Amino acid sequence: MKQPFWKQFLSYFTEIELESTSSDLNPDLMLSLKKGRYYLTTPSAIYSYGDLYDNFSRTFQRMDLGKRDIKDVLILGFGLGSIPFMLETIFKQKYRYTGVEADETIAIWASDLVLRGLQSPIEMHIQDAAYFVETCDELFDLVIMDIFLDDKIPDGFQELEFVENLRHLTAPDGILLFNCLAFSEEDKTKAMSFYESTFKKVFPEGTYLDLGGNWMLINRAL
Repeated sequence: MKQPFWKQFLSYFTEIELESTSSDLNPDLMLSLKKGRYYLTTPSAIYSYGDLYDNFSRTFQRMDLGKRDIKDVLILGFGLGSIPFMLETIFKQKYRYTGVEADETIAIWASDLVLRGLQSPIEMHIQDAAYFVETCDELFDLVIMDIFLDDKIPDGFQELEFVENLRHLTAPDGILLFNCLAFSEEDKTKAMSFYESTFKKVFPEGTYLDLGGNWMLINRAL
């Protein structure tokens, strides 16, 4: 659903609130228009921000996508669809997407506001990502883990079993991107602990990008 021109224009000068609501998973969700993009936030975190979702846009720039054989993409924590939006409209890549989003409210907003404007095929699953990765038997060329509740990765999604399930879904030459918060010193300490004690155990060739507020853990050097 495209917003009126006047709202799009004004959003470059001030954030325009479109809707605020609560859901079973997110008690305080706000959907806004900011700089012409849909902006999905909680009190402490940004869930989606179109092509200005910088931690991923900067990672994709480093990946040199045009030289990679990527066909199938899995997104855990789909949000409003910032990732397929930027990959199609900014990086000019058309992939097949499987999206997993546990919050039905967010999935409905994504479908109504963003996905209808994209040409890439997208199959959505409204379910818990832990269950999905445990039961899915497909392989993906690009796996993206971007699950947060407010500014925290929920319990279970940094456990060894979950990371091993991510490895089983990643094609032999595929790339896994695991988004971690690294804003405060406490965040960085937790991210480093997870990276060294769990992530590197599953992906010995793993590395990470420091994106200034987030770390992007990667299963291999880009």
